[in-house]
Amino acid sequence: MAAVTSPRLTHPAHLDHLRHETSRLREVLAHADPAAPVPACPAWTAADLLWHLGGEVQHQWAWVVEHRPRDPGAGYAPPTRPDSVAGLLDVLDDASARLVAALRDGDPAEPAWTWADDEADRTLGFIARRQALEAQVHRLDAEQAVGDVRPLDPALSADGVEEVLAVMYGGCPPWGRFEPGPTWVRWDLTDTGDELWTRLGLFSGTSPDGTRTYADEDDLALSEEPGPAASLVVSGTAAGLQAWLWHRADDAGVTVSGDEDAYARLAGILRQPID
Repeated sequence: MAAVTSPRLTHPAHLDHLRHETSRLREVLAHADPAAPVPACPAWTAADLLWHLGGEVQHQWAWVVEHRPRDPGAGYAPPTRPDSVAGLLDVLDDASARLVAALRDGDPAEPAWTWADDEADRTLGFIARRQALEAQVHRLDAEQAVGDVRPLDPALSADGVEEVLAVMYGGCPPWGRFEPGPTWVRWDLTDTGDELWTRLGLFSGTSPDGTRTYADEDDLALSEEPGPAASLVVSGTAAGLQAWLWHRADDAGVTVSGDEDAYARLAGILRQPID
């Protein structure tokens, strides 16, 4: 069997999307009611969303790329939240410019701290990809808050489907164990032609701080190779699947066919919150 096609974009493409998605979010929120609720994040207002991306996310990641700390908490000084929308926009503009410049000046293979469990993902390339996709999801949040939702880029969305399955829902931390089962799920991205495969299984382990223990809980892992047969096929456009997997849209644009028990297990996995 041939290897699964990877929809991952190049480092320059991620930087282009990071700029574009951030710019679109800024455009939307600059004129939004700062008290407007964000549908996918009920505790947030439009002003909170603007602060989150600029003051909490991009500001810290710009500092991480610029300073390359072993621990992101060592020496980082978070900004003070401004009281006005104009001030929030200034924070976003500064953080975004610094983040893009720092990533542009580095090689994507260069090591840098990230929260990823896999050491191979502790790179500038991982940060650029994650930040492009972070900005895309929050751009959608901003558009939903004002009722002006525009199409998401298919190529970036396909990249995002791969990431959310591999990293947010999949991935096994070093302190855990994933036991793969016989159930395979095929993901068909109908507009980009990408095909991804995940395998359902059971996860067990105790978190390093001892606060939570998992015992044979349903989980999934992204496979680099196709499975022998799909028990379940999930299909939709890349943007539709991306929004659905990030809990930003319902399943109206998603088609599921195959074993009902497999879908019940998958739905349970996908119900878990992701940040």
